[in-house]
Amino acid sequence: MKIIDAHIHYKPEYEPFNLVAENSGHKNTAEHLKAEFEKNNICHAIVMGNITADVKDHNYPDNMSYCIGFDSKCFVDLEKNYDYFVYMAEENLKRDNCVGIKLYPGYCHYYVYDKIYTPFYNLAKKYEKPVAIHTGAVSNPSALLKYSHPLTLDEAAVKFPNVRFVMCHFGNPFLADAAAVCEKNRNITIDISGLIEGNFDVNWYFKAKSGYVEILKAWLNYFGDYKRIMYGSDWPIVNIEKYIEVIKNIIPKENHQDVFFNNAVDIYNLKI
Repeated sequence: MKIIDAHIHYKPEYEPFNLVAENSGHKNTAEHLKAEFEKNNICHAIVMGNITADVKDHNYPDNMSYCIGFDSKCFVDLEKNYDYFVYMAEENLKRDNCVGIKLYPGYCHYYVYDKIYTPFYNLAKKYEKPVAIHTGAVSNPSALLKYSHPLTLDEAAVKFPNVRFVMCHFGNPFLADAAAVCEKNRNITIDISGLIEGNFDVNWYFKAKSGYVEILKAWLNYFGDYKRIMYGSDWPIVNIEKYIEVIKNIIPKENHQDVFFNNAVDIYNLKI
């Protein structure tokens, strides 16, 4: 079965990623990732590209597309920088390999339904490309969970019914709220990236984390629409081979083709 990884971060040799990759049993090099993709039958990946907003900085291998990302750096001095980032959003969206926008509300300290995001949603609608939203746990102590809580996406989905949203990380660990929001709003798709970090023994994981696994299965089953769930790893934070094995055991086998491939093609309109 071919796999699309719908959520990675990609900058080979980038120092902050190097140790993270090592902790996952990987190397943060283009050659290593290419080999891992081949070994695990990953034919395409979606990069969440938030290193800069400049178009010239977003050059990826042919087997990768990207979402142009806007994190906390973009909303520090709105009077000075705001128009620039809106402009760059459109310049990126004009490109065929830019398949969406990525927002980081927990780090930006604005709710996803705030008017500050309206121009980005209007551009997403104009170019018919989705908006991926970081939801749930955050990696920086200065980030605020109230902004990344999955319930906030409910209001954005209602205000912008013609925009397709991707709830990254299934709002983890707020799984019950995430499932309720996604079940209610048909313009939201889930990606189940970044639920585990590092390198680990798969058998140990299912024993040690059995309670969490059963809760995750239960809320995915409650949501129930496996046409709106996409596989993603959140590379480089997790061992790819082992994460695929875990997700294959969590998602019912009859839904593997959709979750691991078909849904990403549909949501991100991939020409592969």
